[in-house]
Amino acid sequence: MTTRLYTHIDCFGHDPGRMHPEHPARLKAVLTALEGAEFAALVRREAPLAGEDRLELAHPRAYIDRIFSAIPAEGMAQIDADTSVSAGSREAVLRAVGGVCAAVDAVVAGECDNAFCAVRPPGHHAERDRAMGFCLFNNVAIGALHARDRHRLHRMAVVDFDVHHGNGTQDIFWSDPDLWFASTHQMPLYPGTGRPDERGVANNIVNVPLAPMAGSLDFRQVFSDVVLPQLAKFQPDLILISAGFDAHEKDPLASLRFHEDDYDWATSEILKVARSANGGRVVSVLEGGYELESMASSAAAHVRALLRGA
Repeated sequence: MTTRLYTHIDCFGHDPGRMHPEHPARLKAVLTALEGAEFAALVRREAPLAGEDRLELAHPRAYIDRIFSAIPAEGMAQIDADTSVSAGSREAVLRAVGGVCAAVDAVVAGECDNAFCAVRPPGHHAERDRAMGFCLFNNVAIGALHARDRHRLHRMAVVDFDVHHGNGTQDIFWSDPDLWFASTHQMPLYPGTGRPDERGVANNIVNVPLAPMAGSLDFRQVFSDVVLPQLAKFQPDLILISAGFDAHEKDPLASLRFHEDDYDWATSEILKVARSANGGRVVSVLEGGYELESMASSAAAHVRALLRGA
């Protein structure tokens, strides 16, 4: 079996501005890192355009219309202080969502063991009716709800190791006991959510904040002691990963001290749970990461682990 990579050139068309941290060069760095001979077994697929009905799985129609109506014919438009849209944003978000949904379809159908969606803009800060933190629509939450809608899977889990708390995924999953979300993240840090006492309607939310300057040993301990046992207990039909690489020690937007090997290790541990719970169904979705070299090497380590697990 195989690992698939879903991406599309349209994802470069979302342009938040020349000096913005979430610029198209991020995606280019990741894709360039995955061009080496060691990734020859990676099966590459173009992300299809999602239908707008997929967005409605996680977001109200009025919100979708509000975001799309803000997209300018040329130039940029601000949604909030850090989040903007440009002329290519509609195609970019529909490719991002389409790639995640196609990856879910392929993994559930057994066409591949797992998949990595190298797409942008990221999504885990997007709440049901609020864009924020560079995110417009919540790609990973939509993927989980797509698995339920199209494939009648019951229990979906998202593991988020981005340095920032995935407040949007938490918001969308909060009231559904069959949607489980775990986040390791720096605290204090944007967006200010993610306390351990934020637990959801049925203890289906697991927040594990890390203090500034926490490193590999701290991360691996809480991941092993808290996240992985609760993930295994939940027994998800599908696991999605919000794969942000901005907890790396070189990333400028935070102050955790992870290394490339931590992403390899965490991915391998998630795959072990997946193999036991559901035969290995895992779909990973790119989130943050703002220092190009460390982001590229961390994403490569992550995909290396996916390939080993396939």
